Amino acid sequence: MSEAPLSAERILVAAEDVLRRYGPTKATVVDVARVLGVSHGSVYRHFPSKAALRDAVAERWLARIVAPLERIVVEDGSAAARLRRWLELLTSTKRQLALEDPTLFAAYVTLAAESRAVIQAHVAHLVDHAATIIGAGVAQGEFAVDDVPMAARAVFDATARFHDPAHVAQWADPGIDAAFEGVWALLQRGLEAR
Repeated sequence: MSEAPLSAERILVAAEDVLRRYGPTKATVVDVARVLGVSHGSVYRHFPSKAALRDAVAERWLARIVAPLERIVVEDGSAAARLRRWLELLTSTKRQLALEDPTLFAAYVTLAAESRAVIQAHVAHLVDHAATIIGAGVAQGEFAVDDVPMAARAVFDATARFHDPAHVAQWADPGIDAAFEGVWALLQRGLEAR
């Protein structure tokens, strides 16, 4: 058994390794414990169930996607430029993860699908980001939107093809960037103050 202190972070790192090796359907808490050199009971002291561990792994992965987006949300400047950069970064981050480690990306997509509450919170957080940027655009007179939360959700939904992992097979399409440009142009025209 390992003598290093067991922390939630160490468990999550080991769980990611186990997911990469075995995939989400075959990865078990016992496998995670074995990688750490501890009993599975030790893992359960940090995460009360396999589902709780899987949710934590999904949350950790999604947090890594959201962190760089936060900087764009709080920037000053043109709301349209910020919203576009935010969408581009969301899209490129997910594409990069899918290309760099398709096995782990697929595992995370499976975990996230099982973690409905985690995904709902993640989507709500992203929509709040978009609402913050759109609200700033309204305050600056750049956007003319009556219902900022509804507009933010519409922007998120309209761009789902480019960032929702359900569409990962389309991300390699040579026309995907042109499609994004078309959607962005339409969204920008719809948001702009006239």
